[in-house]
Amino acid sequence: MDIQSYFRQMEENPNTHSAWTVKTMFLGCSMAGKSTLCRSLREGRPVAVAVEDRTEGIEISQLYTQEVRFLFWDFAGQEEYYLTHHVFITSRALVILTVDLASYSIVDPYSFKVQLWFWINNIQLRVPNSVVLLVGTHCDQCIDQEEVTEKKKDIEEKVKAMLAHRKIVLKQQRNNLEENMDLSLVMDQVDELDCLLEYNLRVLDLVTVDCTKSEDIEKLKSHILTCIQSEGAFLCSESILPKSYEEVEQAIHTLVALEEIPKHGIILFEELSDLILDHVELSRENLQSILRFLLRYMHRIGVIMWYEDIGVLSDRVFIQPSFLISMFKTIVRHDLIQQLEGFSRELLMQEGALMKQKFTWVDDLKCKGVLHNAAIRILIRRELEKLVMDDDDLVVEVVGTKREEGVILTLLQHFEVCLPTIDGNLLDPQAPEFIPGKQQWGSAKEAKRDPDGACLFPIYLKDDFVVCHKWGEDKQDDIRVHVYFLPEIPHGFFHRVIIKTCSLYPSHWVGREQCLLCCGNRLAVVRQKNKDGDPFIEIRCRRPEKNEEFRQLWDLILAVMSKLFVLSRQWPGLTQQVHTPCPERDCPHYFTWRDLQELHNIDFYNL
Repeated sequence: MDIQSYFRQMEENPNTHSAWTVKTMFLGCSMAGKSTLCRSLREGRPVAVAVEDRTEGIEISQLYTQEVRFLFWDFAGQEEYYLTHHVFITSRALVILTVDLASYSIVDPYSFKVQLWFWINNIQLRVPNSVVLLVGTHCDQCIDQEEVTEKKKDIEEKVKAMLAHRKIVLKQQRNNLEENMDLSLVMDQVDELDCLLEYNLRVLDLVTVDCTKSEDIEKLKSHILTCIQSEGAFLCSESILPKSYEEVEQAIHTLVALEEIPKHGIILFEELSDLILDHVELSRENLQSILRFLLRYMHRIGVIMWYEDIGVLSDRVFIQPSFLISMFKTIVRHDLIQQLEGFSRELLMQEGALMKQKFTWVDDLKCKGVLHNAAIRILIRRELEKLVMDDDDLVVEVVGTKREEGVILTLLQHFEVCLPTIDGNLLDPQAPEFIPGKQQWGSAKEAKRDPDGACLFPIYLKDDFVVCHKWGEDKQDDIRVHVYFLPEIPHGFFHRVIIKTCSLYPSHWVGREQCLLCCGNRLAVVRQKNKDGDPFIEIRCRRPEKNEEFRQLWDLILAVMSKLFVLSRQWPGLTQQVHTPCPERDCPHYFTWRDLQELHNIDFYNL
């Protein structure tokens, strides 16, 4: 209906004005100069950024130049922040990948891997049709221009070789499937490989910049504008909207300028509609159709955030994404333990907590990767006070209470950044009687999160000691399934696997690269491994003593595999294959699984 409304409005209110908006994401290692570059481009002159002023989380800013609006998204380079990047990294954007040329080494392969390979690979997995502009920074700290030229040439050659090698590997993998198996059994895998071969990540030549020189900043700005003109179709940054749509978008900007929308930018959809009606001549029905279309478009390019697919948040619009991100970075940050240790007695008293509870929170985060909800509420409340937004209603909406979750926890859980504790009091006296073979065991209630509990953040786990202790030694006759991911397992992928699988089974133990699931008397250990350069996730179970127990064991394995495949769909540049190695000692052979989708249409247990 909204699409039909759009075309109807285009006929009634034609508009030939073409608006250019480019979401520009600055990525790269910590201290590579992303913030310096971003702020210098915005100001049109060199802007020095102190070490203590480095980006935490993501910073958003805008630049208007030559009828192009740039939305600058400056992503922090510290590893702890990578886990939230997938929430905000989108396709149809220009990626500026910064490389510190002063620290880059031609002879050290690790230097290329850390500064370029890691980032290009993750971009290729997440948004494989992107346009990436390489920018070499810290040129003023190199010995001379000859060193800069040599490093530029080396980087460009290695990037081209990397992209070409990926194509070769994918083609070879496709050939292996066709030669070694009945094609009808692996058609889905072949189709996925064909899709990956069609993707075309465009990595543009490296531009060297001395951020202390104004002429270099202007040169880079002109180069970016040239890139947009040549790559515009791929960036999809041009939009032609009916006049009525532009009027509604302009009304939103006017409301922000007049401060009729709260400073934090959180507003209900209906309230926003009511405010806009005072500035445009449209019926409520037409306005709401236009507004829904616009909000989806503005969400995609990063102007606002609207999570219409999250039921409890679908009625809220986040006009200021920077506010939302500032809330994220209070929880997912590189110095979280120091932040907890710095809680004053006055802050603790606001939450009704004691000093000894603070020490428990710190210890649980260090040892278990668990952050208590009370500590989260204090962290966010303190950040709101810094932003001078600490009115009681906002605190409750964002932070939540002991009885109800706030916006931030809801979003973190939706994007699988953390796993909440579940309220254990879930018995339902109204549940129907369970009759084996006649009906499924149902309940009128769903599992409810415990707002007064805690959340597991796998990113903060340090080791796998607990899992190894509970599982014990691997055995030769263990049942094993290996899920291989090509070209590799994305960064942060396994942490989200932990959250997805542990949400299935209430009894579990977790580590940094392993988790152990318990279903009745059956155990399954899930691990991230790398053998001979091939990254894979292993699902391993003990062989049952009785043959009739195999069915329940495979149900457990398939449940984990289904979560793996659902999660992998969020990385379009990723494909996977499933193998089961031969249980005989030192035997190199393995069984290759057919398409997993086909298993739902057959009797799996008799396959």
